[in-house]
Amino acid sequence: MDKSLKNRLLKAVNLAQAGEWAASHVIVQDEQHAYACWIHAVLHKIEGDKNNSQYWYARCQVRFEDYPDAMQELNTIQDFLI
Repeated sequence: MDKSLKNRLLKAVNLAQAGEWAASHVIVQDEQHAYACWIHAVLHKIEGDKNNSQYWYARCQVRFEDYPDAMQELNTIQDFLI
């Protein structure tokens, strides 16, 4: 993953952690990288849109049920990106 994408995805995670899920969504919605899809999935989980969330989880090969706590999941994604 190039540094520019990594920085954008870290920004998306930070925004989501701060409760700015709409701004985070803008960053990840057009990205195809697996981590972007994973962040996208978590954002829809936070939003309460389970069907849309599960669609994005399938694209990144992570299961909706693997992380019951969205904030913990965002922390895990952040750790992978650092």
